[in-house]
Amino acid sequence: MKTFRSNGKLLLTAEYAVLDGAKALAVPTKYGQSLEIIENNTSNIIWKSFNELNEVWYEDSFVLNKGIEYGNEASKNPISDRLLQILKAVQKLNPDFLKNNLGFNITTKQDFNRLWGLGTSSTLINNIANWANVNAYELLEFTFGGSGYDIACAQNDNPITYQLNSKYDPKVESLHFRPSFSDNLYFVYLEQKQDSRDGIAKYKSKGKLNYSVLNEINLITEKIIDAGTIEEFNQLLNLHEGIISKLIDAEPIKTRLFSDYNGNVKSLGAWGGDFVLATSLTDPTEYFSSKGFGTIIPYSKMVK
Repeated sequence: MKTFRSNGKLLLTAEYAVLDGAKALAVPTKYGQSLEIIENNTSNIIWKSFNELNEVWYEDSFVLNKGIEYGNEASKNPISDRLLQILKAVQKLNPDFLKNNLGFNITTKQDFNRLWGLGTSSTLINNIANWANVNAYELLEFTFGGSGYDIACAQNDNPITYQLNSKYDPKVESLHFRPSFSDNLYFVYLEQKQDSRDGIAKYKSKGKLNYSVLNEINLITEKIIDAGTIEEFNQLLNLHEGIISKLIDAEPIKTRLFSDYNGNVKSLGAWGGDFVLATSLTDPTEYFSSKGFGTIIPYSKMVK
């Protein structure tokens, strides 16, 4: 039996601009996904995926016969299509992968709600890449695409800065990011799974990022890492929100949903859904719950 595990992810700065080489601050989460592989005596891959409640949310089988194909054509579905695409991409990167037609029972287990946007796909990609001994960034490019910061989070147990200097060999630096005011930081789920690919397409269609703006984002990221007080941190978040808002022609989330909030709210990753970062001198659970957002996770319980 082989078992692999990868961390989930949250992008704190440089959302969208990270695609064009901006310096991003990202954090791996304590939540993640495991992949367990056990050889069987068939030429089939039997796949089961369990959610955070230990319930099977997906299962299917595939046949190994000089390649990999559906076990049952009648069971075709979008998830199986995507999984088949990933496995075939792995075979292109490593022609010896699954070459001997030896079957496996494969089990995935995630300990977070897959609607949260913490990296159901990126943790799977990284786990499969580790199993097949291929470059996870290359596998991501051949399947889901994106900047790859989520792969870096999957592979690191500390917060990181991430810069896309080279597509398959990005600049990843581990750092200690647990501000003195981290007890005043919370992650709030907006109850809406966001398709990051839609957000990326919108950002690219605007074409507004230039060298000056890129440098400004990089500087803000560095200042956020070094911020000594919650007041300084909040000012930097406001500056960052203003820049990204202009890049994608979208209203900042605080203005749109939380204008009466006594603290700060910053969008993360794909704007408009998934998690936001909230700052507060007191526990903000009652406020966000009253707005219909019941998933509020303190920094210390979310970030590795």
